[in-house]
Amino acid sequence: MKPPYKITQNILKLITSISEKIGEVNANYLNKQSPTLRKQNKIKTIHSSLQIEGNTLSQEQITALIENKRVIGPEKDVTEVLNAIKVYENLERFRATDEKSFLNAHQIMMKGLMTNPGKYRNKSVGIVKGLEVAHVAPPFENVPFLMKDLFTYLKKSDEIALIKSCVFHYEMEFIHPFLDGNGRMGRLWQTIILMEKYPVFEFLPFETLINKTQKEYYESLALSDKAGSSTVFIEYMLQVIDQSLAELLNFKNRTLREMDRIEYFLKISSNQFTRKDYMNTFKDISTATASRDLKKATELNLITKQGKDNRTFYTINSYSS
Repeated sequence: MKPPYKITQNILKLITSISEKIGEVNANYLNKQSPTLRKQNKIKTIHSSLQIEGNTLSQEQITALIENKRVIGPEKDVTEVLNAIKVYENLERFRATDEKSFLNAHQIMMKGLMTNPGKYRNKSVGIVKGLEVAHVAPPFENVPFLMKDLFTYLKKSDEIALIKSCVFHYEMEFIHPFLDGNGRMGRLWQTIILMEKYPVFEFLPFETLINKTQKEYYESLALSDKAGSSTVFIEYMLQVIDQSLAELLNFKNRTLREMDRIEYFLKISSNQFTRKDYMNTFKDISTATASRDLKKATELNLITKQGKDNRTFYTINSYSS
């Protein structure tokens, strides 16, 4: 059965906006970010997704754990981050329409945090907000069948990936298939569904915006529950995705360090270029900053400087890219 939802005018507008932005991302080669930027965005994703679940570790502490350094913090929080690092550093190994892959991701994500990770729940559960029961999940006996239906929808529906990713996220949260880890798995699997169609989502940290708009996130889930349809949640998530892409495309709002700029430019540049070409990519830097960047890249043997004065140009060394 197709999960219940409607395609509203707002949804159509958001899909159009997102599609245009993805086209711009591809045209600007932003779907091939430098290793440094990819690492930074991965840290933001892990930090935001786990902070929603109450994790207290900072981005700096997560960076230290990625670099195999010791971190002082609650054991549970450290374990959550280490598990998430294993998952997000190996996103390509998971298959969006494969239920076994989904269970394997949960096993890695929740290892050491609960008994029997990677297994569907064997008891009934409800979600309590304050003194009220906000959501009663379907009986545990129904979970395997409901999840099988949901993966069948992913495999066989001709709906576009943007919609299917939102629908899966909502329906999985509604089914609440695990005793713990449902929220982080919903966000993770939406990323995996999207990145199979659009590579940019491998490192687009839309969890950051969900973290900033948690009230709206939970309200959209509750309103969809009440309506018996995921329409409201689809609209919320598409707005988050649209805004995340807008921020990716807005270089002026992004603080790039020297090596970030160098690594990014080497990924998108032709073999030969000038300082002017470099400055056309990073329009907010000064001539002096551009010269320092290029001097640094030359010292690192990433590029070779040729010519003099106004005829100076640079060649990318073949092994640097």
